[in-house]
Amino acid sequence: MSRWDVADVMTVGAVSVQEDTPFKEIVDLIEAHGVNAVPVVDAFDRVVGVVSSADLMAKIEFAGEDDHVRLFEHRHTRQARGKAHATAAGELMNAPAVTITGGASLPAAARVMEAAGLKRLPVVDDLGRLVGMVTRRDLLKVFLRSDKAIHHDIVAGALQGRPGVEPAQVRAEVDDGVVTLLGQVERASVIPALTREIERIDGVVDVVSHLSPIVDDETKPYQVPVMF
Repeated sequence: MSRWDVADVMTVGAVSVQEDTPFKEIVDLIEAHGVNAVPVVDAFDRVVGVVSSADLMAKIEFAGEDDHVRLFEHRHTRQARGKAHATAAGELMNAPAVTITGGASLPAAARVMEAAGLKRLPVVDDLGRLVGMVTRRDLLKVFLRSDKAIHHDIVAGALQGRPGVEPAQVRAEVDDGVVTLLGQVERASVIPALTREIERIDGVVDVVSHLSPIVDDETKPYQVPVMF
């Protein structure tokens, strides 16, 4: 059972800038390529930072204001105020950049984005060189997989070689990514593990189990209360 990784969904050959790229050229690139951020690379194409449209907005937000730091001013606001005077990518970028490799799984990329509060990640090779960009929208491409492809992965992968599961006794139906499991398994304790395994298959939206066990090994035996 193959799993999609970042390389399967990313945009290859992302537009990038260098630390000395002027402010207006960055704006031109963002507009021309329809992106919201550009990686900043060094002379060896290694990613050293990222400039987003939010970083550029500081030039508008704080236009004409003085540089006096306000009492109790949030650190993010102070940083944005400093970027209002930036003229090149090196002064605007967020560094070090949060990156990911092309071989990383889609769940791993989603967790990195969520933890860092990012909508996109530069994709790098083992030497940290830029090879592409991946966005939240790219990660959602996995749900474009056909029901037929998902069904194949269930039958040829998740149901094969699993103790307590006889593939001939389990039927999987897939409709718009929702998997319904029908049939019988050896033990009740097998069902949760099988469900989780199918949930990990690329493109699965949900799993509904109507499986019945031959042996209910999850029901605790009734204990007679001890009388004192």
